[in-house]
Amino acid sequence: MSANITETNIQPSTELFIKMVVSNWELQNSRLNGLLDKLTDEALATETAPGRNTGVYLLGHLTAVSDGMFTYLGLGERLYPQLDQIFVKSPENAGLEKPSLVELKQYWANVNEVLTERMNAMQPEDWFKPHSAISQEDFEKEPHRNRLNILINRTIHQGYHIGQLVYLVKK
Repeated sequence: MSANITETNIQPSTELFIKMVVSNWELQNSRLNGLLDKLTDEALATETAPGRNTGVYLLGHLTAVSDGMFTYLGLGERLYPQLDQIFVKSPENAGLEKPSLVELKQYWANVNEVLTERMNAMQPEDWFKPHSAISQEDFEKEPHRNRLNILINRTIHQGYHIGQLVYLVKK
């Protein structure tokens, strides 16, 4: 009998698949938290590359995007909807007043604490329901555009920005 994975008949359970996706999202959060612990306020205030966003802006952006998952996943009202105008709809140089770095770190921690709590309370079938930004008609044609897919997308998005923030670490 071969140990080749393509020759096995393993069918992962829905719960296992969901756990894999959620734990990957939690891993990205952990990586970002570890990075934030390493970076000084001065480092976060600098651009990740010439002409690019600062670490502060990226933290605000990631917080706003994660906060938006409450709505997409049907988990209740957003905690900090005011962050969208500053960190999603506007570029960093728009001149808008930003929360302090201390506030942003607190918002980040709070969003992820509450989001994790609410996601852990979801039933497996909830993950395969349509997210809030898709019509029922479109969902019937494209059932992969579900809540779990939102989490996968946001995990990838977070990884992208973590890759930018790494450039702020002093060697």
